[in-house]
Formats: sequence, C-alpha cells, structure tokens
Amino acid sequence: MVKGAKTIADAILNQARFRSDESARRHLESIRWPSGPVCPHCGGAERQSRLNGEAHRPGVIFCGECREQYTVTVGTVFERSKVPLHKWLAATHLLCASKKGMSSKQIERMLGVSYKTAWFMTHRIREAMRPSGLPPFGQGGGGVEVAAQ
Repeated sequence: MVKGAKTIADAILNQARFRSDESARRHLESIRWPSGPVCPHCGGAERQSRLNGEAHRPGVIFCGECREQYTVTVGTVFERSKVPLHKWLAATHLLCASKKGMSSKQIERMLGVSYKTAWFMTHRIREAMRPSGLPPFGQGGGGVEVAAQ
C-alpha cells in the first residue's frame, strides 16, 4: 500500500493519473494512441500538431489533413463535460474495479463531487459499457409484454 494511505481505495486514487488533468490526459493518450495521435474526424496520423499557448485548451491537437481540432476525449464519454478529466478517470476505474458495483452516492463521497455530477458520470460510464447489438429479449426475438394487475 502507498505510504500515508488509509485504505486501498486511497492508495489507488493517489496514483498520478488520478491527481491532475494533465497526467490523466497523458494516460488516456497512451492508451488510445500508442503510436501517436490519430484524427477522429478523418483518420489521419501524419500531419498532427499540438496547439499550445494561452489561446488553446490543454491537449488540443490540430489535424493538418482535414484542418479540424480535437482532443483525446472526442468520441468518448468524457467528451463535452465540465467535470475534470482526472475525476472521470477515477470514476471509471472505481466502477470497473468494483466487484459488486458502486453507487453514485459512493462515487460522490470518494471523488468529492455533487450527487448530481456523480449520477451523471455513473450513468454515462454504465451506458458506454452496455453491450450493443443484443437481440430483443422476448421469445423468438420479439418484444416482452408486461401485464399490470
């Protein structure tokens, strides 16, 4: 266990990728683009350049092929969210690592966010993990009827 951590959860959440947006962004980029950035708009990987400076958000990349800007969060559950990226990463880790699942209330307490934010995050993450392409639940691929009493 990490020195100074009271619980295993504290030790996990004290890892560098869960402490700052910059380290979380680097971690996501290393997972999503192991060979360097790839434009989500056109798929180009050759003419990508990082935009730095006060006029740009951190992590913005410019594609010289389609002339679009993007970040590592484009096309993910993290896209267009005001919640800090390191909190998204921590919530994703906690939900995936928990054997019996985790409530939004627990995420609220562990990450120090409001219940509304925790609920939003957990529902987005669960929706992203839901399997796609499943056939309908009913017999022979049909729907299910429920009768109220």
